[in-house]
Amino acid sequence: MSTVAPTPQRLSDPRIPVTLLTGFLGVGKTTLLNEILEDATSGRIAVLVNEFGEAGLDHDLIETIDGDVTLMQSGCLCCSIRGDLSETIGGLLARRHSGDLSFDRIVIETTGLADPGPIVQTLLVDRMLARNVRLDGVVTLADAANGPGTLDAQFEAVAQVALADLIVLTKTDLVTPDAASAIDARLKGLNATAQILHKGADDIKPGTLWGLNSIRADAPQDVAVAWTSPRDTSRDPLANLSGLAPAKTAPLAQTPHDARIASVSLILDEPLEDAVFDRWLNTLIGLRGPDILRVKGIVFLKGIEAPFVFHGVQHIFDAPIALPNWSGDDRRTRIVVIARDLSKPELQRSFDMLRAGQSKAPDGAIAGGYL
Repeated sequence: MSTVAPTPQRLSDPRIPVTLLTGFLGVGKTTLLNEILEDATSGRIAVLVNEFGEAGLDHDLIETIDGDVTLMQSGCLCCSIRGDLSETIGGLLARRHSGDLSFDRIVIETTGLADPGPIVQTLLVDRMLARNVRLDGVVTLADAANGPGTLDAQFEAVAQVALADLIVLTKTDLVTPDAASAIDARLKGLNATAQILHKGADDIKPGTLWGLNSIRADAPQDVAVAWTSPRDTSRDPLANLSGLAPAKTAPLAQTPHDARIASVSLILDEPLEDAVFDRWLNTLIGLRGPDILRVKGIVFLKGIEAPFVFHGVQHIFDAPIALPNWSGDDRRTRIVVIARDLSKPELQRSFDMLRAGQSKAPDGAIAGGYL
């Protein structure tokens, strides 16, 4: 990826937002999906599922059936993915353009053990899709009762958590408060920047699931900062400026799957030279691209007033987006890397390239590692 100065973009992105709904087998995706379809506040939604039978949609909501498309009484529709994802979405977009179908957003429900990475990549690399849809967020459901065993047994479940923008923890009423707290802490360890909500305890309206991804010019500043910052407010991420001091709290017990995940955040106080940032990102992706589950960040470049946000999965990246409405004196670069089979020291050495490239060479603040 070669980074150039971001160009001003329309603040209103005309592309259709796509939300990826993933999670463990039996975690409650279908229940949440039915609740979304029953709520009219989110507009008309096209839901893509692998098969109608797996979706288990509430038949009281179904009005008519037209081939592979089920039309709901709410005006939403459901489409079975029986072939290529690109062809399925392309067909829906063509019918929307012709006026045959109407929808405002797309929700893709994955199978319980699907790795969401290839789906995100498809949305980025397919030229037709990239022009017409944008990733609005990855929502992962985790089961408080069976989730620990699933995380132990299936690395795909770990990847679902690592790629999430929002994690919804279900079935907390079936476990003790200590058990719920334990899996909550484990999820934070795998993905420190994702918001975690408890279904039943937290008020989860359909609107909570939208607008999670900040790769858009109209992303609110506070949302973009939260998207690239650890959510654990119990400790100050700036307290460990070198990133090398021992943690004050005892580390979480790790399973073999958890131990494969490294999640590291970097904060740099001064704008970067564009060539330095390019060289760092190209080196990281060139050497370890297949092991990079996700890279995202807000970056300030020297000579450019507005920051830009970037996002990538493995070696595939969105085009960087400028945030022209950024205000205030906060001009810190924030970068998050979530990787597998890549140690924290390796990632820290990678970040040293960025720190060395700053003219004043101030210390960066690293928070994370095997959280």
